[in-house]
Amino acid sequence: MTAPSAAPAPSRSSYRPHAVRRAVGARESWVFAALVALCVVMSLASPYFLTVRNLFNILQGMSTIGIMTIGMTMVLVAGGLDLSVGSILAVGAVLTARLMTYAGLNPWLAVVCGLLAGVAFGLVNGLLVTRVGIVPFIATLGTLSMGRGLAFLLAAGPAGTVASNVPMRDPGVTFLGAGYIGVVPMPVIIMVVLAVLAALFLGNTVLGRQIYAVGSNVKAARLSGIAVPRVQLFTYAVTGLLCALAGVISAGLLSTAATNLGQGVELDVIAAAVIGGTSLNGGEGTVHGALFGAAIIAVVRNAFVLLGLPLHFQTMIIGAVILLAVGVDRVRR
Repeated sequence: MTAPSAAPAPSRSSYRPHAVRRAVGARESWVFAALVALCVVMSLASPYFLTVRNLFNILQGMSTIGIMTIGMTMVLVAGGLDLSVGSILAVGAVLTARLMTYAGLNPWLAVVCGLLAGVAFGLVNGLLVTRVGIVPFIATLGTLSMGRGLAFLLAAGPAGTVASNVPMRDPGVTFLGAGYIGVVPMPVIIMVVLAVLAALFLGNTVLGRQIYAVGSNVKAARLSGIAVPRVQLFTYAVTGLLCALAGVISAGLLSTAATNLGQGVELDVIAAAVIGGTSLNGGEGTVHGALFGAAIIAVVRNAFVLLGLPLHFQTMIIGAVILLAVGVDRVRR
């Protein structure tokens, strides 16, 4: 009588998804705890922090960063990087305003054109990375400069006069940035709706799971039949769309599309994603974690205003937080 064969030991890879989920969940819990602690400290440091007006200011300031961070999270999860997000924001805003103000185009058709310009910009980034083979950092660093220059070209007046902004006065479009539904700012509602849709997409669709697979192990993803370039191209296109939308919202809030809109915002967007648990190595990250990170960035910037601290300290601290978050991610790995 032969002895029953021992059951094969579970492979290390069989534990990996569960381990990753536990690690990500723990990371997000710590991020949320840090956000709560930061709010408690600020409520003690400034009597104005917990006022309704200030809290809405934080949410308003967080909304455009949050919308862009949703796209950045997808790109990072797929193993990419996009430094051109601020330039895409400016191009989307200025093109929309120009088509409305100078070309007399229907306002909502102008918005669609601005959003499509963002998608086109994202596709250019994706093609440079996936087809030309340029590393994401260099590719998007180049398009960052090109996009900012394009925003200046688009802002030129009807007679070619130099301008740094284009008016945006259509009440329907400005409502996207400055309007309220009840007491909630419209940009916050847009951010929440997009976050829910993005979270459902990443967690419950084949393409969403493929984004994680590509970022986790691109060679294994390719061998399993996943069209890696198409997946990465999709994430860049979505990021372009969301950044252009953030540009329209920002211009609507200010009633003008300035050429310097979004300048330097890539630091905040990357910081928000990384603080929220998205790995720069790809394969890890969630939408709600990224929004926790965006909230921390918004609270930090608001804290500096309330406490009257110099602006350059904000950039220093956010840079330090990025290094800390990346260091924690490296230790975990």
